[in-house]
Amino acid sequence: MLGFLSARQTGLDDPLRLRRVEATRRVLGLELNKDRDVERIHGNGVNTLDIEPVEGRYMLSGGSDGVIVLYDLENSSRKPYYTCKAVCSVDRNHPDVHKYSVETVQWYPHDTGMFTSSSFDKTLKVWDTNTLQVQAFIFIFLCAYNENVIIHNSSVLFPFDADLYNKIIFNHFCFCFIVGTRGHKVQLCDLKSGSCSHILQGHRQEILAVSWSPRSEYTLATASADSRVKLWDVRRASGCLITLDQHNGKMSQAVESANTAHNGKVNGLCFTSDGLHLLTVGTDNRMRLWNSSSGENTLVNYGKVFNDSRKGLKFTVSCGCSSEFVFVPYGSTIAVFTIYSGEQITMLKGHYKSVDCCVFQSNFQELYSGSRDCNILAWVPSLYEPVPDDDETTSKSQLNPAFQDAWSSSDEEG
Repeated sequence: MLGFLSARQTGLDDPLRLRRVEATRRVLGLELNKDRDVERIHGNGVNTLDIEPVEGRYMLSGGSDGVIVLYDLENSSRKPYYTCKAVCSVDRNHPDVHKYSVETVQWYPHDTGMFTSSSFDKTLKVWDTNTLQVQAFIFIFLCAYNENVIIHNSSVLFPFDADLYNKIIFNHFCFCFIVGTRGHKVQLCDLKSGSCSHILQGHRQEILAVSWSPRSEYTLATASADSRVKLWDVRRASGCLITLDQHNGKMSQAVESANTAHNGKVNGLCFTSDGLHLLTVGTDNRMRLWNSSSGENTLVNYGKVFNDSRKGLKFTVSCGCSSEFVFVPYGSTIAVFTIYSGEQITMLKGHYKSVDCCVFQSNFQELYSGSRDCNILAWVPSLYEPVPDDDETTSKSQLNPAFQDAWSSSDEEG
């Protein structure tokens, strides 16, 4: 550590290098925080979590009971042991509460004044955070389109360039996907009117996961029960850019698995923080890493990634580390893998029922997870650096390879 500080002080090293190495060290030291509780509000499983990107202070949760809770993650008491209290909630007595399970909650990207939620009650709602009043209610149009439709997930598309805020045609648009007997179409909906502006067609079965690219504001990925993952450009009439192929085009089109991303339903998607790669998980117990530009399967082997979820699985990735990591619900645990090597680093154990979602807080390298046991757990960096035992049988070869890479002697000499 002193080597890093000296190199930075003398201008011999990139100032960001120390930050990245420290962020990596903190992620490698994640453990269940025994001094921090998250107030238990949900009476059923926690399906979805989201931390606002402005301060990283407030977290939303949505549960199978239809309840939405807003938490303050800051320790305002300054005491060693504290509870992250619920600031407010949309409970069963709220006039606009969802009737059925909330599957997705998401903050407005640029401030904490608005968030969205979607549910199996066929609605997508836009909320004013300060009043907890619904500002937009997308329901009538969707039911008119298909009476069997169910809103299953949502994402928001906003202008990334402030100078184009009032110029581009996608200003204040919300993307939502729908599932049901004919729910394999993707709809782009206007938040202000609730009307559909664009429909993307190509999947053959219900869509289980969607994700907007952090690199290109017009590119989104969709995953379906038809074993396919598609990348779309919402500006194009045809829409679909690429259908990902796990065999990279080396299998005959006559083979059943040709032009599929997995050998089962694909129910999880997540772009890397730089948007250059896309991670997918499927019910074939596999996770795959794709080049988001070419659509090539990078063939990184993560081994078996247990996945028995019948709906969307919400996993997350780290940000700002020298070796990036992915956190995937794995039964009642959370598996941590290095993204580009596929190595399993650790298993985070604390829940006693299946984990359905997790979200990474990049400001402090913390992880929050929600489970069917109704609990939200906080995973924080250990206060102490992991060090080998004094026992002579412990050698460097037995240490975590990712930890060795992050703290090599050459790095310290900087």
